[in-house]
Amino acid sequence: MSTSSLSRILVANKRLPVKPVTMTSVSITRCLSSVSPVFRHDEDEHENDQQQKQKQQRLDSFRPRTKSFPRSQISKQSIKIQSPPILDNKVPELSTSSPSQVASNVTLMEEREQDNNMSTFVSPSEIMYTGDATIPITSRLHLVKPGEDAPRGIWPVFRLMDEDGSFRDGNNDGYLSNDEALEMTQDHRETSQSAASYGDSPLDQLRSTLCDMYPQHQHEFEKNGLLQPAKNNYADTQSNDTLARAHRQMVRLREMDKILQNAQRQGRISFYMTCTGEEAIHFGAASALNPSDVILAQYREQGLLMWRGFSLQQFTDQCFSNEADLGKGRQMPVHYGSRALNYQTISSPLGTQIPQAAGAAYRLKLSGKDAVSVCFFGEGCTSTTDFHSGLNFAATLNCPTLFICRNNGYAISTSVKDQYKGDGVVSRAPGYGMAGIRVDGNDIFAVHAAVREARAYALEHNAPVLIEAMSYRQGHHSTSDDSLRYRSAKEVERFAQHYDPLDRLHSFLKKHDYEGMNDEVLRAAADEEKMAVLDAMKKAERKPKPPLDELFEDVYKELPASLRMQQQELHAHIAKYPSQY
Repeated sequence: MSTSSLSRILVANKRLPVKPVTMTSVSITRCLSSVSPVFRHDEDEHENDQQQKQKQQRLDSFRPRTKSFPRSQISKQSIKIQSPPILDNKVPELSTSSPSQVASNVTLMEEREQDNNMSTFVSPSEIMYTGDATIPITSRLHLVKPGEDAPRGIWPVFRLMDEDGSFRDGNNDGYLSNDEALEMTQDHRETSQSAASYGDSPLDQLRSTLCDMYPQHQHEFEKNGLLQPAKNNYADTQSNDTLARAHRQMVRLREMDKILQNAQRQGRISFYMTCTGEEAIHFGAASALNPSDVILAQYREQGLLMWRGFSLQQFTDQCFSNEADLGKGRQMPVHYGSRALNYQTISSPLGTQIPQAAGAAYRLKLSGKDAVSVCFFGEGCTSTTDFHSGLNFAATLNCPTLFICRNNGYAISTSVKDQYKGDGVVSRAPGYGMAGIRVDGNDIFAVHAAVREARAYALEHNAPVLIEAMSYRQGHHSTSDDSLRYRSAKEVERFAQHYDPLDRLHSFLKKHDYEGMNDEVLRAAADEEKMAVLDAMKKAERKPKPPLDELFEDVYKELPASLRMQQQELHAHIAKYPSQY
């Protein structure tokens, strides 16, 4: 079958737009086969079996690792076309420092040579993920509990809000355009009489509007804490508007990451790690938790601490290791901690916090407290023995623990394609006898709903829950990493353009003209937060370092002779070379 005839058939069956993109027969065949077995090619019935086998082997040699799912999960709506990253002509330099980097670079070069003309079909009922895997979407909040049948094939990802900040319309199960959403919002403000039952604040009005516009989500909107005004004003925003605060803090965190990363490049701090692209996981989860819940994080969860009240000054004091740092300058930058905010100090080795989270929850259960422990980690931690130990302890001891995995696509330089063969992380929950759910980590409303539901279940049943939040790490692993050695700039650009959580929330607020939100307001907020971070950084930089004798304190009640000797040697060394200190 020729390329043109295949294209005409696809147009007739509404699988391609009237003017399809230019594609070769190989790329069309490859794209269709990467979406579903429904589209498996059968272009020449007269070829003998050996010829077909050889052709299939050639296709398989450069087909992306995608996962298929049943026909019932394919949307009946028209299929969108998205062009994946086309690599630059420059071949990435191979690195011998890491086998995974070498393998990834080889893969990139192969894709550059064979995939430049490839387009990928993605249905509105699926999301694209790292490694070109497609995952079906569900807007139904369902925690898969022990004893229930786990999803067949790929676990769906729970999502409420799409990439453009839209919810599904309850009337036709489609998506409203920006103009339609804005018009309905304005009409609702003028004509709706139900707002009085919700309250008179802008957030109450928004919640009322959403319930009327999307009736199939009404129950979720009414329970969603991001759409509920706080009882008292927040100290940092002087307002009780929870959603506006979440948006503002996402802007604040984004600006803080930019500035402190640049500060490291300038040699002003020694190290930094950004969390760009993962902010919705932070604030969606933090807003669903109770202040009494104990958080055991990894090193990319600054937003949770920010939501609980950690100030910009405290963040910068820690990164500059000055005398005001709560950790007394002993930790690497971004290894935050706060006893007052129930946020345990970060530990660099991967996975150590996972079994500790089980122990913290066990203590909470024995003490009868109405609280859970919440453990955050990346998908790379699931390859450690601590992951198995922690989940097994929590399950067998019936610990109210939330294990939240940020699956952002990369464990430093190792892609998820090289980390596991099965269906991600959440599919392992039934094996431990625990509940689980997969959620779109770029949708702040969905993350909040999933964590809220999981927390309620954990407290009611004294049982752990595994949550897999699908996201993407837009930045380098750390300031010690150059991610372009193992992934292309076009890949990063694609995910940043289509899956950015801040852009998604901003689009939602603009659609509903919430508090006059527009691009100018966003830029003004970013400028204000930038100045606030710079001011805090200047103050932190001027503060003196902790006394060196602090090195020997807080370990023993009384210093042993060996440490007293080391302390004396340190003083002698400083006295000998005073100009160096």
